[in-house]
Amino acid sequence: MLDVLGMVGALERPKLLVNAARFGVDEYDRERHLRRVLRTDHLPRSAQALMMLLELEAVMDGQRVAKQAEYGIARHLDLLIAIMGEARILRATTRPTLVPT
Repeated sequence: MLDVLGMVGALERPKLLVNAARFGVDEYDRERHLRRVLRTDHLPRSAQALMMLLELEAVMDGQRVAKQAEYGIARHLDLLIAIMGEARILRATTRPTLVPT
């Protein structure tokens, strides 16, 4: 089983969608954006948030592929931006620190 960052890295989405999300990730504000995207007042830790976001995004991507009327590109982009932002936070907080010898 892949770890959560591996799952993010394994996502295959249209290049245009990914590039659009990359433009938004630098402006990602966890407090403001994650509350809105997850529709919650309680902010989970990054790993848990990523799992929740990946589940929501999978549903959105299924709607996109099936060309369902419920699909909204703005919501999909919000989810991808949040995924990229949370992955960035998780990577930054889980990096091993080098101990001088």
